Amino acid sequence: MPAAPLFALSLLSAAALGYELLLMRLFSIIQWHHFAYMMISVALLGYGAAGAMVALAQRWLAPRFATVFVGGAILFGVSAVASFALAQRVAFNPLEILWDPQQPLRLFLIYLLLFVPFFCAATSVCLTFTRFNDQIPRIYSFDIVGAGLGSLAVIVALFALAPLDALRLLGGVGLAAAALACIECRWHRHWLPVLLLGVAAVLPASLPRDWIALRPSEYKELSQALRIKDAHVVAESSSPLGLVTVVESPLIPFRYAPGLSLNATTEPPPQLGVFTDGDGLSALNRYDGRREPLGYLDYLTSALPYHLLWRPKVLVLGSGAGADVLQALYHEASAIDAVELNPQIVDAVQRRFADFSGKPYSAPNVRLFIGEARGFVAARGERYDLIQVALLDSFSASSAGLYALSESYLYTVEAFQDYLRHLNPGGMLAITRWVTLPPRDILKLFATGMLAMEHAGVTQPSRRLVLIRGWKTTTLLVKNGEFSDADIVALGSFCRARSFDVGYYPGMRAAEANRYNVLERPYFFDAARALLSPGRNTFWARYKFDVRPATDDKPYFFHFFKWRSLPEFLALKGRGGLPLLEWGYPVLIATLLQAALTALALILFPLWVMRRRQRAAHGSPLLTASSRSDATPSAAAISGRRVAIYFVAVGFAFMFIEIAFIQKFILLLSHPLYAVAVVLCAFLSFAGLGSRYTQRLQGREALLASHAPRPRRTTNRRSVAATAIVAISAISLSYLFVLPALFPLLIPLSDPARIVIAVLLVAPLAFAMGMPFPLGLSRVAAGAETLVPWAWGINACTSVVAAVLATVLAIHLGFTAVVVIAVLLYLAAAAAYP
Repeated sequence: MPAAPLFALSLLSAAALGYELLLMRLFSIIQWHHFAYMMISVALLGYGAAGAMVALAQRWLAPRFATVFVGGAILFGVSAVASFALAQRVAFNPLEILWDPQQPLRLFLIYLLLFVPFFCAATSVCLTFTRFNDQIPRIYSFDIVGAGLGSLAVIVALFALAPLDALRLLGGVGLAAAALACIECRWHRHWLPVLLLGVAAVLPASLPRDWIALRPSEYKELSQALRIKDAHVVAESSSPLGLVTVVESPLIPFRYAPGLSLNATTEPPPQLGVFTDGDGLSALNRYDGRREPLGYLDYLTSALPYHLLWRPKVLVLGSGAGADVLQALYHEASAIDAVELNPQIVDAVQRRFADFSGKPYSAPNVRLFIGEARGFVAARGERYDLIQVALLDSFSASSAGLYALSESYLYTVEAFQDYLRHLNPGGMLAITRWVTLPPRDILKLFATGMLAMEHAGVTQPSRRLVLIRGWKTTTLLVKNGEFSDADIVALGSFCRARSFDVGYYPGMRAAEANRYNVLERPYFFDAARALLSPGRNTFWARYKFDVRPATDDKPYFFHFFKWRSLPEFLALKGRGGLPLLEWGYPVLIATLLQAALTALALILFPLWVMRRRQRAAHGSPLLTASSRSDATPSAAAISGRRVAIYFVAVGFAFMFIEIAFIQKFILLLSHPLYAVAVVLCAFLSFAGLGSRYTQRLQGREALLASHAPRPRRTTNRRSVAATAIVAISAISLSYLFVLPALFPLLIPLSDPARIVIAVLLVAPLAFAMGMPFPLGLSRVAAGAETLVPWAWGINACTSVVAAVLATVLAIHLGFTAVVVIAVLLYLAAAAAYP
């Protein structure tokens, strides 16, 4: 009889979750974020399919456990690399999915290809629970701790390895898990572990790079730039924050000057193009220390605050390749603090292309900080005359809704309140965005500034807002104080000299709008006036896009989609109106529907087959009592319906709480990458420890109650599950009230201190969350062991659906509501304990 391959299971789980995160990174590079999310979410249903398959074939699979486990791990290692290599060769173009009937078929083919490695890994994992169902808490602890460590390991690995090298490594890890399983199972084929370990060691280096080379969409900005004659990549670097590519185009040079006035008399200096994940062009300017070549920067809408302030102390949030820093240097700012999240971009500016860039971050009055903008502001006590939010995440792709599923804490009402608190009296917050028609993001920002001031007690926010528009960009100013008559005069002079339109200023008349870059109607002025009026709720309800301000509880700033506008936009597709369609949210809903329907099929079909088998064999309904050979009349009956309700509720609730608190901890850790790496790893690892504790607890109870009737043992197990669920509910609900007040006190601490505190805060909640699933599965194993793989598959399916549904609920209701719903689901699980 083989032993349970616990360490192999842990390694395989680590590889599977690491593969999931890596695929998100890879498909974000070759496609776009929301389509990557769609493809991988559906492919993850391979876990549910594995549960269904094991449930139906367990009589054949269980006696061949070692062979199946090792085979599944080997196939995972091989298919992890092969499936991605083949998937990106499928000629799928998401931008044509509404026109070309072949595109949905190609998308389905990608689903099938990505499905394979998850199915293989899940088959090995699920069969372990089925074969060794007397050790379920112990197995679950190894499974989930391995997954947690895998999530952390792949993010750390991506700092040292390119994404493709990480993919090769994960293929090798799958084979190493197979070799370790051979050893743990004491399999008789002694030569196989050596062979597998040898292949695992050689595989990462032996695969030809051309087989798995990244093939980005031809519609990405980088692909378009490289079509220009003689354009070529001069540098490339990768990390979990993105693939940064620097391009030189000597024949047709870059002229990147967002919204440059048509009245400008100077052109930009020579530039290099900087792309992140194949999109998001920004410019690295040649700078030799002279101001004159930077004159074009005074003809951008973002230059406005420098004409209203005298030598301001400036904070640039999202400084990127340094254009905003150069703009501040040109206007002789007295001091400049620049904050940039991605150190790769800073390295390109300051080291790799130092002779070209002139090292602007090393200028005498410039200080550079590597970090996340919101956290940086919250952690510092300094005040500024100007806080400039750079035009970095407002690329043209966003007009097609490509960032709609991205959370951003940079543009919430609470973030604006933070910025305004860090302004000197008379200081200004300046935010520049691209012009979109009808207006979207700039109106949401305008309303965000308005609400932030109202929440701070400002009675007339209308006197503190200014909006201007060029032919391509808009700039919003929010002042810590009222705009004076002198400010308005300077504003008018600035706009007239550059042919910029005024969208709004205090006391503005309608006749002053829409003069230079003439639109069909003065959309910006009309919308600004409506937002400042008592009828703004009516405006929000009737507008074609969702422009209600984002909050920390609902941080989806880029979500503008409204269902009632969809028919109109689709009707305009023949006239070029499809860019009006915000893609992200419809894709999310499509993903949810596909995942839910597939999950339902994977749950119901095995149940139907097992019912038919049971009736054929015994002429009685399925599993109204224990199917074990040693079952006694005193054994508690197992209801398939209660099993389904319990594991559906636990699967949804676990994912809801995990996702919600990962989002909430972003504000403490001030870095989305830290939040994912630290909080996800902590959740899974401490949940594994909680599961391990239930194994010991059950062992002690079994010893004390060895002469007690079996129903008494069931009652003990149920009481432990109920206690865990009460603890989960109490901690989760208390955190909803405690964390918002606690985080502002902790943010000024150092990064290591905040990471330790985050782990300590997660630990008790995750520890309790690790108990309900193994306790429920152990109960199923004790009463109806044939249902173990089915119950495991239910949990896997609902976890995938829950990850998508949590995002939908957060967009509409907020993360606080997601946690409350999770608590209700846990209580429902307690009531339905099998």
